[in-house]
Amino acid sequence: MLDAVRGALGKRPSAPKSTSKGDLFDDEFQRKLATLALVSKRVFAGRMRAERRTKKSGSGVEFADHRDYQSGDDFRTLDWNIYQRFDRLLVRLYEEEEDLAIYFVIDTSRSMGFAAGRKLKYAKRVCAALSYVGLANLDRVSLVSTTDRVMDRMPTTRGKARIFRVFRFLEQLEAEGRTNLEDAMKAFVAQNKRRGLIVLASDLYDPHGFQRGINVLRYNKYDPFVIHVTDAEDAKPKVLGDVIVYDCETGDEREVTVTASVLDRFARAYRDYLAEIEHYCSSKQVPYIQADVSVPFDELVLRVFRRGGFLR
Repeated sequence: MLDAVRGALGKRPSAPKSTSKGDLFDDEFQRKLATLALVSKRVFAGRMRAERRTKKSGSGVEFADHRDYQSGDDFRTLDWNIYQRFDRLLVRLYEEEEDLAIYFVIDTSRSMGFAAGRKLKYAKRVCAALSYVGLANLDRVSLVSTTDRVMDRMPTTRGKARIFRVFRFLEQLEAEGRTNLEDAMKAFVAQNKRRGLIVLASDLYDPHGFQRGINVLRYNKYDPFVIHVTDAEDAKPKVLGDVIVYDCETGDEREVTVTASVLDRFARAYRDYLAEIEHYCSSKQVPYIQADVSVPFDELVLRVFRRGGFLR
């Protein structure tokens, strides 16, 4: 889908240069982070911190459910009231609280680096901002870069002072390789056994189907949150006439004649693709935000807060 017109008359754009900290994470950016963290606390003012924690069956104090008694279970966990009433041996299960784990999965395939790397730069800034909010709320934050596999990862960290570790990790990310979200998410799941919130920042240009990668997370009981990084210029290639269309990830080429009607059909296909992604996420109850690179990153983060699903 969307093998866009990547270069007129066979001229390919040069690979994007890596972005320095001065460009992305300067003092103004950091001041905005502090403001966003304060806003996040006001949005959720009055809530107990435990409400931001995930829960699993364990030995806590809050009752969760019953299950049948099995040989070897501790007799102290038996529900004797149930036994007296129904003559059944059932074991009480309780909820055990644990801090929320937030994983930021950043698509660093070549399509994210097209057009001077606007989409990758934007994804870096949004993930840095949301990471800071998570760290400020004492959640466990980890970052992963992917193409058709897991490329690099920043181990789990806590505390807002660790945001500079996040900056360093994001700074060194380059756009390279092909997109295969399914294979990448299978590798991610195998490497990360602790369930949590998965913030996926990607343009979702996956020839194998963007749904497959998200489904891997859903079926393995993670909570995906999709930040769909888009660039309006992707839908409006500024070319006419005989051109060479090539896939920036695979290098496959095709000579085509681009007319105004072809561009119109391309724009409609692009809109249909966006609608397909939004419909899929809505039908599967996956939180979804379209993140156009023209929107200031702090405004986008506020949209994430309003959308819900990130801060628990």
